[in-house]
Amino acid sequence: MRWSQKKDDGTYSAQRATSGARTIKTGQTRWFVGYKKHSFRLWWRRYEPAVLLVPLVSWVTPANVFDGNLLVPSIHYCQRRWSWWPRYVVADMAYLGAESKRQCRECWRVAVVTHLRSDMKPVAPFVSEQEATCEQGQPLQWLGYEVQDDLHWFGAPPGAELCPWCWQASTCLRQFAYAPAVHETLLGLLPLNTLAARRLLQQVRHWIEPAQSYEKNQLGLSAMFLNSLRFTWCMALLADAVALLRCHAFLHGPPSERALLGEMAARQGELKFET
Repeated sequence: MRWSQKKDDGTYSAQRATSGARTIKTGQTRWFVGYKKHSFRLWWRRYEPAVLLVPLVSWVTPANVFDGNLLVPSIHYCQRRWSWWPRYVVADMAYLGAESKRQCRECWRVAVVTHLRSDMKPVAPFVSEQEATCEQGQPLQWLGYEVQDDLHWFGAPPGAELCPWCWQASTCLRQFAYAPAVHETLLGLLPLNTLAARRLLQQVRHWIEPAQSYEKNQLGLSAMFLNSLRFTWCMALLADAVALLRCHAFLHGPPSERALLGEMAARQGELKFET
């Protein structure tokens, strides 16, 4: 059967495989047929020599299943399995959906932090992803989240340059409240203009691709032809088992010999979540 015919009628030899979209790369088609592995990983901060991401929940689905649909089930599984779930989730643009973020915020008080899509318009008080201002253009800083009223409070910082010259200075309280539901990405539980959100996106966000690369390249999953969803799930479980054993060896094994190029390697840093 010709490929064009398979693409038209969806009769692929791999059982329950579907057509999905991949990240665009030079010389590579955007579409592929097969399955996708979605992993929910925990950053183990107590391991200081390097970044250590521990797989908590994994899903294997046909390629056309949207990544964002698995966010809420992953947190629900953590609650059911361990009676615990993370307070912050850092994700790529596939998890931008406002409805999933709203469910995580309302049901578990989880802040899902993602970048703002380039074609999305900011809402007040934001003028860009990292900057919030009042109506007159004075930059604002996040003052905190009021749980009882479900409101974020923003205010002019001490020594604000524009406030003394503003024509509304005599009546302005220099504090402004906004509900998280106004924009789940810009506001949510952790506004994007806070230092914590910026550190999470600039530092932690880039750890996702190396963790995926370990499974695809070093474990060789990208070189395998898997024509069954059940078989793919077994291989995914083995990949997670290898990752867990690797983490266990790092945490409990004897200290490794110092590498000759160790000073050039990336090191674990502290994320100070001040506003």
